[in-house]
Amino acid sequence: MTNILDDYALMSPLRHRNNWLKLAIVLFGLIAGVSATSPIPPIFMALCMSFATVALGKAPLKTYFKLLLAPLGFAIAGILIIAFFSGSGPELLSFKFLGYPLSVRTDGFELAMLVLARSISGMCCLYFLALTTPMIELFAVLKAARLPESLIELSMLIYRYIFVFLDMALCIRYAQTVRLGYSNFRRSINSIGMLASTLFIRSWEQGDKLFLAMNSRCYDGKMTLFEVKRPVKATELLLTSAYFILTLALFYFTKNISIV
Repeated sequence: MTNILDDYALMSPLRHRNNWLKLAIVLFGLIAGVSATSPIPPIFMALCMSFATVALGKAPLKTYFKLLLAPLGFAIAGILIIAFFSGSGPELLSFKFLGYPLSVRTDGFELAMLVLARSISGMCCLYFLALTTPMIELFAVLKAARLPESLIELSMLIYRYIFVFLDMALCIRYAQTVRLGYSNFRRSINSIGMLASTLFIRSWEQGDKLFLAMNSRCYDGKMTLFEVKRPVKATELLLTSAYFILTLALFYFTKNISIV
């Protein structure tokens, strides 16, 4: 993993915009997405968030689509189940699979499309925040919001050491691979067990080293986080207001629209 989300967030021009405004946009998108009764408003929000992330935030388009593919696979699996096994109304599609009749009905199809639109909208909102705001700044915002300091510090340590242990696991696996540790099923099981046990011991050692390092630097139970003050510009406020108004207008005019 040569590039992680924080790398793109650190290079994003939107990093230098007000974090509270970005959080408000994302929270509005998440709440509006799950409250929508038509797929049109969530799709509109997904397009707006994708445009802001790629065009304004300068996130690589290819990387952005790759990030969307993984959760989108789970969403598609879910909507297929919804489409084929729920709903009523006229049949849109009917066939037999291994002798078992399957059919897609109007209500099930509409519910599946709504769930898919909500999922895409939520993913785009979260990726907008992740690709434009470094985690350290998000932790500072959470601290300013008066969340428990112990929760914030644990989150910081967990986030930091996820990548440390992932890099360690990849190095161990690479060393096992060049020694034919995964040449057959039996060796693979043995190698995975050795990797897990070694990673546990290394994690314990890293925890001891971290504890000693923090104590040697006079750690008193609190980590200092500084929030950078970035005023909201008039153009940003205008664009955000226009986005909110258009989304709410779509909510009103599409609440009774059927896509079938």
